[in-house]
Amino acid sequence: MKALTFEEAIKKLESIVDELQEGELSLEKAIKKYEEGMKLAKFCKDELNKAEKKVQVITKTKTGNFSLSTLDEENVEGNEDKK
Repeated sequence: MKALTFEEAIKKLESIVDELQEGELSLEKAIKKYEEGMKLAKFCKDELNKAEKKVQVITKTKTGNFSLSTLDEENVEGNEDKK
């Protein structure tokens, strides 16, 4: 099985959701699709977490200088106060 890209995994996950919502699968097939969907959802979440760690934000300090930091909840919350 080849490695999926994030976009491919999302499309496959959407397809699985559509199949499950139709309600025409046997219970056994629905369970297999659900398990596959959960694996894809975890993969997508992991990929988003990796991307988030790579995102950096430029912030203006109180002295008027700019600083570069990685994006995390603490920085996001702190930046809201600086605006």
